[in-house]
Amino acid sequence: MIVTFETPSTPDAAARHSSLLPAAGDSDPTQYLNRELSWLEFNARVLSEAASMEVPLFERLKFLGIFFSNLDEFFMVRVAGLQAQTHRTITEVPPDGMKPQEQLLAISARAHALFDSAYRLWNTEMLPALHRVGVRIVRPEELDAAELAVLDERFRTDIFPILTPLAIDPGHPFPHLRNKSINLGIMFSREHEGEEPGFGVIQVPPMLSRLMRVRVDGCGRAFVLLEDVIARHVKEFFPVSRLRGTYPFRVTRNWDLEIDEEEGEDLLETIQAELRRRDRGNAVRVEIGVGGGVGASVQRLCRALGIDPNLDVYRVSGPLSIVDLVSVVGEDDRHLRDESFTPQVPVALRDVEDPFAVIRERDVPLHHPYDSFDPVVEFISRAADDPNVLAIKQTLYRTGGDSPIVKALARAAENGKQVTAIVELKARFDEASNIQWARTLEQSGAQVIYGLLGLKTHVKALLVVRREKDKLRRYVHLSTGNYNPHTARLYTDFGLFTANREIGEDVTSLFNLLTGYSAPPRWNRLVVAPLGLHEAILGLIARETEHARAGRKAEIVAQMNALVDVDVIDALYTASQHGVDIRLFVRGICCLRPGIPGLSERIQVRALIDRFLEHKRVFRFANGGAEEFYFSSADWMPRNFHRRVEVLVPLLDPAARTRAEDMLATLAADTAKTWALNADGSYTRVATPTGAATVRSQQRFMELARERPKPADVLARGGRFHIFQVGHGEGGDELRRKNGKKKKHHPQS
Repeated sequence: MIVTFETPSTPDAAARHSSLLPAAGDSDPTQYLNRELSWLEFNARVLSEAASMEVPLFERLKFLGIFFSNLDEFFMVRVAGLQAQTHRTITEVPPDGMKPQEQLLAISARAHALFDSAYRLWNTEMLPALHRVGVRIVRPEELDAAELAVLDERFRTDIFPILTPLAIDPGHPFPHLRNKSINLGIMFSREHEGEEPGFGVIQVPPMLSRLMRVRVDGCGRAFVLLEDVIARHVKEFFPVSRLRGTYPFRVTRNWDLEIDEEEGEDLLETIQAELRRRDRGNAVRVEIGVGGGVGASVQRLCRALGIDPNLDVYRVSGPLSIVDLVSVVGEDDRHLRDESFTPQVPVALRDVEDPFAVIRERDVPLHHPYDSFDPVVEFISRAADDPNVLAIKQTLYRTGGDSPIVKALARAAENGKQVTAIVELKARFDEASNIQWARTLEQSGAQVIYGLLGLKTHVKALLVVRREKDKLRRYVHLSTGNYNPHTARLYTDFGLFTANREIGEDVTSLFNLLTGYSAPPRWNRLVVAPLGLHEAILGLIARETEHARAGRKAEIVAQMNALVDVDVIDALYTASQHGVDIRLFVRGICCLRPGIPGLSERIQVRALIDRFLEHKRVFRFANGGAEEFYFSSADWMPRNFHRRVEVLVPLLDPAARTRAEDMLATLAADTAKTWALNADGSYTRVATPTGAATVRSQQRFMELARERPKPADVLARGGRFHIFQVGHGEGGDELRRKNGKKKKHHPQS
């Protein structure tokens, strides 16, 4: 049985079970974990993977880079927002009751401890391990005379002409330093001893590689850092000054967009203007590296940047921005990387001349990256060239540069098809890229829509309308992940091809909502935010509570990226108190406290950090024995429920439901890469029971993919879907990344 959710204008599922939901205002702050501190614990788990000796060296280095990249985004958005709140008369107090200043104090303490741990790992483990495999990062003074002369000549010809020394005095105010740029602070004496020491800045050119290759006897690959080479020649920029010290520092700024959509006549132009302004955001953090003269100038630096010298200064005992150093390991160092893995094209879509016929017959689930993303790209490409396809409509959030999907949509428009692209310009950190290819689509003749006023379009949906035997048929693809072939190799996501009539009608209504502000009288199968998804989730939880009270089977299993919404947490607490068994797999932020007697003792929360970034949102509700499965683009967060366009999709096909059930069961069995959340907000590694075999869920999924029929004979017969090798990506953002990541990535798509 599938639950039917009424339209937003009528009572919904939650209202029918309202007696089982917590009363508004009853929340006790001690029952919730702080969102920001929970995120820091997520990043601590990322750091733990970098410290794991079971992880290949290059992958450890990538995890370390991801850790630092994630922190950059955290400070640029979350910490920047809290700092802004401290200057307002009205501040936002989270459910845990911590005021902005209290949060900043706690964040600073935890972040400083994590920084120290990360650099201790770099110095005591990473550098010696790299040295053992023939990779070294050296200082210029460690080179022999001949190699040093070569390096000095490279500086004079390739670096010196680019640099601009900036002396700071009453006639030369402190310069604006770009976000995340590395700079050299230079201290020098004035003519009169009583005067305040002089201060200068040299910005390290971001267009040059920080890693300069040098020759060191007995070493396969050796590098010096660009900032160290510049520091060696600082005297040449201030020849008449007495230098007192030189050190590198790096500024992190408020990087969030502030957009008043109602005031902006053209959203695209408004965002373009905001992007130009963003680089001048307030400083929120400064990292200071090893060097001389730091003590005498740190207060001055903090005054110039307007930051707190106690909370916002991070002294590091190693190179700044370690994410830039991942490339010290070359592509040919296969033994230092994870084993290669080739995503598999699902059997149902291999060697088929007509994928539309396959999808008409049954739903086709996709579990990335174990299932290849190629069928999605190929499906869009075929639709672009198919003369029977009349229209293609698609949401685009983060597609990446040089996207084959954007090219296919542009080609479809040029072929005369009705192409509509819902482009989310406000996808954080991807705004500039999205503007660029949105322009490309417009030039090809596609209709480009920038979503609904005041809402982010986060739903991942594709609709193809095709003429077949004098009637129109809808083909739909829905997913938890972005239409991005690169991240589809790094993130775990769940997608579905379907020709189900009711879902097709709903997706048509969804696009009409996005383009024409017209919601249907009711939805057939989909649940759409912000038009009832929050109420629907509360209703599903309350229904399980009702089943438990009646003695029927009641269980909730849910995988997501974040659990923050207080109403949902309270509903889960109530469900636990009435006997519902609840297992949650929350990769990142979790504000629920599990295992508290009388409140949440039937709730378990697990988090998995491994090779791929866990990104899918899949849910199972026991429903008294008539199990229901759903997947969604939305996490259980206020922003997803109320400020984004999202969907919750039921799995109707038995094979798709079985696939989801197997995914959740395999995830629950993991004892290799899983952490358990404790009631105090700390995490503990899950141990393998005595005598049992260790289960690594992502490894198991790769094994299952390899065990399916091999694609070699398919290619030999000229099948349309091609196979590619999984790349290893680059470390960085929101886990954006090997285990994902750029996190940014990011954190947080």
